[in-house]
Amino acid sequence: MEVNVHEAKTTLSQLLRRVAAGESVVISRRGKPTAKLVPWSPPPERRRGGADRGRFRVPDNFDEEDPALNRLFEG
Repeated sequence: MEVNVHEAKTTLSQLLRRVAAGESVVISRRGKPTAKLVPWSPPPERRRGGADRGRFRVPDNFDEEDPALNRLFEG
């Protein structure tokens, strides 16, 4: 749905009801789209560092080369 600025100002409550129902509304100024009203959704939860602390351990030989593994990558 597209409305001009004047119509958006005079019918904002109705537009917000439509947006809450899942519709999006484009607001135009002088025939050019300027803004878009869309349903609000909460931002995704931020990941916190250290959430897996203690669930795995880096082996002591992590940095050692494994010739058999290297051959698999080198072909």
